[in-house]
Amino acid sequence: MMARPGLVSLVLLVFPVMAASPGPHPSPALATLLAEDWQHHLSRSPTYASILGDRRWNDRWDDLSLAGIEADHQHDLAFLEKLSRVTKGKLSEADRLNAELIAREHQERVEAHALGLQFLPLNHMRGLPENTGEFPGVQNAGQLGKQLRFATIEDYRDWVARLDGFPAYVDQTLALLQEGVRRKMVWPRVVLERVPPQLEALITAAPATTPFYAPFTRMPDAIPEAERKALPQTAERLIRDRVQPAYRRLRDFVVGTYLPAAPAEIGVGRWPDGERLYAFCARHNTTTDLTADQAHQLGLSEVARIRAEMEAVKTRAGWKGSLADVFQQLRTDPRYFYRTGDELILHSRDLAKRIDPQLVRLFGTLPRLPYGVEPTPAAMAPDATTGFYYPGAEDGSRAGTYWVNTYKPETRPRWEIVPLTLHEAVPGHHLQVSLAAEQQDLPTFRRHRYDVAFGEGWALYSESLADELGLVDDPADKMGQLAYEMWRAVRLVVDTGMHVKGWTRQRAIQYFLENSPRTELDVTNEVDRYIAHPGQALGYKVGQLKIRELRTRAEKALGPRFDVRAFHDAVLLRGSLPLDMLERRVDAWIATQKTR
Repeated sequence: MMARPGLVSLVLLVFPVMAASPGPHPSPALATLLAEDWQHHLSRSPTYASILGDRRWNDRWDDLSLAGIEADHQHDLAFLEKLSRVTKGKLSEADRLNAELIAREHQERVEAHALGLQFLPLNHMRGLPENTGEFPGVQNAGQLGKQLRFATIEDYRDWVARLDGFPAYVDQTLALLQEGVRRKMVWPRVVLERVPPQLEALITAAPATTPFYAPFTRMPDAIPEAERKALPQTAERLIRDRVQPAYRRLRDFVVGTYLPAAPAEIGVGRWPDGERLYAFCARHNTTTDLTADQAHQLGLSEVARIRAEMEAVKTRAGWKGSLADVFQQLRTDPRYFYRTGDELILHSRDLAKRIDPQLVRLFGTLPRLPYGVEPTPAAMAPDATTGFYYPGAEDGSRAGTYWVNTYKPETRPRWEIVPLTLHEAVPGHHLQVSLAAEQQDLPTFRRHRYDVAFGEGWALYSESLADELGLVDDPADKMGQLAYEMWRAVRLVVDTGMHVKGWTRQRAIQYFLENSPRTELDVTNEVDRYIAHPGQALGYKVGQLKIRELRTRAEKALGPRFDVRAFHDAVLLRGSLPLDMLERRVDAWIATQKTR
């Protein structure tokens, strides 16, 4: 494990003095500190607050100014010092866990700041919503207007204020990009070349057709008629005179300065301090000390194991030829693909309805919040993944959404829709995110925190429940499930390959195609995603393997007393946890079950 410069002393200040008390005696001082920190986080992240349903800062964007970022950094350092004082003495087990979690979060922010990650605010997909309530990035900022609830005149006035303030947000982004150029921290050219067309589409569109105008196409009757006329006109003017010129400045900078500074080579390992940066990204996304070499070897091992399972399915199904021949059939035979986007979205909705009533067989607790199935917004679809989940509002005013990419439906295979729906909707991200948000006994930060290894590991584990839910109807479905698991195993190989081992983009694409039936369009988008999101792809398989390991451990330890519904509750009902903490929780649950 690489040491964390500047963080070790803070860790020592906090945790060796913690001792768990035998009874639940919550620390009022810790509760106050956690609540204050959460409010600070929301006030500094207005878009995230809006996504959660907190309207207090609905009239502004996040502050990405250099001064604001430095203030956040100083807050993190000061918070850790306060935490070290508050946690001296005995703590309840719950408070000990809360303190450990919040300390890790702030320590990682301190390290990310030292590495300069704040100077990478833009690439072709930076911030696209992926299973969490993160802000969708500057070129996708208008999508926020499609996600928020607009019910009162104040909601619309706040959005108008956001439109008026958008140039400042873009200018702050430009300052960060300029500093990134100075530090030679710029994403590779191959992914940045996708950005100018994204911006051009926003610049040239009629204002009333942009996502920024979306709230004004559905104004409720409760809004006074005069305002229903005036506010849309104001919005249209601001989009034309404020938003689009800001995007024009951003496009000009990207084309004239940022792209010329972008390296032709891929992989952050080539950057100044790039190996340390990748090690941080890997540790952050897996919540383990897994090295790049270990992740690479784990990926190779999993690829070999899954290929053997695929060979067995091929034999049982009577498919002729090699596995490569089967892959080619699955990615080219028209019967395995959709004809229209409507057909794809209807199939996705039907499948979700088929899964919903089966969940009670495997889960003791289901969320109260509903979810919907919608096509990915057209402006995002060409550069987006096959599907993603967007969480609902904490106050229940907005349901969760499973977005399905209907762009070029003739390239979207039918055999992927079962694992995709299990992963993104139920029992994957919708259960994971919504159940955590509904645990009112947890501190607010824990109800909304997100670990990639936990969240994506859970969602990948959820794909493996297809058999238990009765969703595997034919060999193509089973091959699709294995193909999706293979996809995540391949990620371990190509992510580390490109960022650490000197792999080219084409080598990564070729390796992917050799081991998966996914289409070349999907594979290319996936590889470009890994280029622009180093280390994130590692969390899926690492998390899934740990959850599967813990289930196997519980099954062996409890024998006939094992209850899968109770096991899933044990995993989900304390919110997102780093994998070491999840293991401690499940081990404690097993010990408790043995005494019953």
